[in-house]
Amino acid sequence: MAINQGQNYNIDAYLNWVDKEGLPIAEDYGIDLFAVETKMWPRYGVKGAAVHLKGRGDFANMFLLDIPPGGSTEPARHIYEDVYYCLEGHGSTQVEFADGTKRSFEWGPRAMFAIPLNAKHRHFNGSGRERALLVTTTDLPLVMNTFHNEKFVFDNNFDFNERAGKQGYYSGEGDMITVRPGNHMWETNFVPDLGAIELREWGDRGAGGTNIMFVLADGTMHAHISEMPVGTYKKGHRHGPGFHVMCVTGHGYSLLWFEGEKDFLRIDWKHGVVFPPADKQFHQHFNSSTAPARYLATGTGGLRYPLTTSVRRSIWGLKPGEKGAVSTSIKEGGDQMEYEDQDPRIHAIWLEDMKKNGVQPKMQKWFPDAV
Repeated sequence: MAINQGQNYNIDAYLNWVDKEGLPIAEDYGIDLFAVETKMWPRYGVKGAAVHLKGRGDFANMFLLDIPPGGSTEPARHIYEDVYYCLEGHGSTQVEFADGTKRSFEWGPRAMFAIPLNAKHRHFNGSGRERALLVTTTDLPLVMNTFHNEKFVFDNNFDFNERAGKQGYYSGEGDMITVRPGNHMWETNFVPDLGAIELREWGDRGAGGTNIMFVLADGTMHAHISEMPVGTYKKGHRHGPGFHVMCVTGHGYSLLWFEGEKDFLRIDWKHGVVFPPADKQFHQHFNSSTAPARYLATGTGGLRYPLTTSVRRSIWGLKPGEKGAVSTSIKEGGDQMEYEDQDPRIHAIWLEDMKKNGVQPKMQKWFPDAV
């Protein structure tokens, strides 16, 4: 939907650009990416769509690339960052830098990768029978509304050669940067399978949960993967806008609510479903499957480059040695809802869901009196 296109006030350059590109737009609180309509996107030479989550904020969006059997995208480069996730299919990506150096890697379902800023790249579907479906979280809304110049964004020759990274970063290798639980970082450009990567314990977030944070292509985009063991759920928390949460393994649901609201918004998820916690909206994730549930969260502002004070406060805290607000109780000035402080209805809803799915609850440590 264009905003004041052709006028000289209240302009949203990003939405006007999407309108000009002729992309279909999927917009909702929870979206099944496998069900999104795509149509030919001349810029990339394949079908595509824009995905706009309600409550996503001003900085981030998603694009789908629907690559036909044996097909490929047109070569592209751009002054915005993106984090790709492979929903289905197999293929490869070639990245070319200004000095002629090239890097190639092959991807399949549940792979994640990032393109170094403004590097020329192209995606190839490796199957002659099945499509390949990629989704990418980008900061194009921030960039386009900052510069409002399409040529600058898509036809810029500036070389960010320092973003290329090690050659091993394109083969699944990486560097572990140990910080503290919840903030351990895996630096790379490519993760072959988010369902298989080893995670680290993050006790503050509750019930045996694990995670790992990513630094991808030395960029400002954020990505982390978290897992909830069978029979458990995480503590509720809130943070700023822009994060896109997407199921990778298992299935379950999330409850979302703003402080003071009596009702919850429930979003059921499985692989390919994405939803946004809005700005300062409490949200809580529940595993109701017979397998560990993993989800990928992407957005703007990460551990290395938080970008905004809101992200810095959430991840690191604003004082030396302080824990991030996302894992600090609201009773201590943070943004986490401890189990003992949550609405009693929340645990009852989850127990009913577990009963329906035939899964044994494992939250007795925190709820010893719950039936």
